[in-house]
Amino acid sequence: MMKLSLTKIQVLNLSFAVLLTLTLLIHTLLSFSHLLDILSENLLLSLSCTWCIFISCFFYYKTRPYPTLLLDYSCFKPNFDRKCSYEVAEYFVRRSKRFTKISEEFMRGIYLKSGLGDETYVPPFIFEHDYEAKLTSALQEAEEGMFASIDSLLEKTKIDPKDITVLIVTCGSFTPVPSLTSLVVNKYNLNPSIKTYNLSGMGCSSGVMSIDLASKVLSSSTDIGYALTVVTESISLGWYFGDNRSMLVTNCIFRVGCAAAIVTNDPKTKRVAKFELTNSLRTHHGADDSAYRASFQEEDEMGEVGVSLTKDLIRVAGVNLRQHIKTLAPRVLPLSQLVMYAYSVLMSVLSKGESKPIVPDFMTAFEHACIHTGGKAVIEQVARVLRLDDDVTEPARMCLHRFGNTSSSLVFYELAYFEAKKRMNKGDKTWVLAFGTGFKVCSLVLKSLRDSSSDIEHDNPWKDCLHRYPLKAW
Repeated sequence: MMKLSLTKIQVLNLSFAVLLTLTLLIHTLLSFSHLLDILSENLLLSLSCTWCIFISCFFYYKTRPYPTLLLDYSCFKPNFDRKCSYEVAEYFVRRSKRFTKISEEFMRGIYLKSGLGDETYVPPFIFEHDYEAKLTSALQEAEEGMFASIDSLLEKTKIDPKDITVLIVTCGSFTPVPSLTSLVVNKYNLNPSIKTYNLSGMGCSSGVMSIDLASKVLSSSTDIGYALTVVTESISLGWYFGDNRSMLVTNCIFRVGCAAAIVTNDPKTKRVAKFELTNSLRTHHGADDSAYRASFQEEDEMGEVGVSLTKDLIRVAGVNLRQHIKTLAPRVLPLSQLVMYAYSVLMSVLSKGESKPIVPDFMTAFEHACIHTGGKAVIEQVARVLRLDDDVTEPARMCLHRFGNTSSSLVFYELAYFEAKKRMNKGDKTWVLAFGTGFKVCSLVLKSLRDSSSDIEHDNPWKDCLHRYPLKAW
């Protein structure tokens, strides 16, 4: 055993520290004893103090914020006859006769490099003779996804629709009249007193934002409530039939998907809930023109409406992600990482920029990460900025391959992947990260309240294909 050797100065310092500690301890005990003597001699003062303590405890108990719990969620999985292989996509593009040969070849190249597999799902109009989607097709797509996921969720949780106090429906580019929340209220005969919120134009971040909004609404009241969030996207009316290359990309990567979740502040459900929301952050970078126009809906030269994904999108995602994590880091990172980062910033300042600050290892704060599945280039950019290994980005890459970019619901398909692989253990923290048009970056921190089930749930979208993932090559 190594012998501990102390210098005379160190021994003197240690002696002073011990002496100071003992002095403070004795002083505290004597002060507390003196206080007890005063209270015992003055009955009125004692009763007043006791009453104040009782009132304070009661007030804290009644006004304390309840934890926000994600009770459960369900992902929509379309029927097998909606699968879109490369051959199906190519056949639809050619038989529609709406694209030039140059545009066909461009989309072919994008599709083959996109990271999408042959089992993603597309809207029903793709398989019909009418090559252009109508309102009925968009409504059919929305209803199929929303109703199937809600039905599955209510079956799992045994929640009575009458107990739902908040309804949030998010859909980026489809806002019918009456609204989608009205469609759900009508279908499930929800209470007239229900609070409803429609989120639109938020892009792929709205799934994360809807959970954050549900948490904020529930925490603003001392009453127990249940918030149903429905996260969908109707891509039927978003299909682009022009020749603008920046708008043709959406045809290649966006696919059908929907999810529903129930968020509650009822502490009694903690024993059956899947996750607890421990932190959230939303940052909006729309003040910058390049960020604002990185993903933009507009008309092309021929009057065709589409969503333009500019070449600057990947750079914008990286820059704004860096700004986002600067705010997020102090909330979630362990002290060791914060100290290392602060030291690197100090050295960068002293060296006048010759050495750059390090990127903290965010995976020291989380066991899992659900990264925005916006596309192959987006996943790779996030991995570069955060210096993530392939093991961390695996769920995002596999989700993109199996389901494509399902927009705002994509993070729930990633959560389902973790559960299907039985990787979620009680106490694990998951970082949910998503980007949105505008430009927005949103984060949730979910703490798992139970281990993954030994059997894959019947509505898990990975149930029939899990044995094929992860892929060796992507």
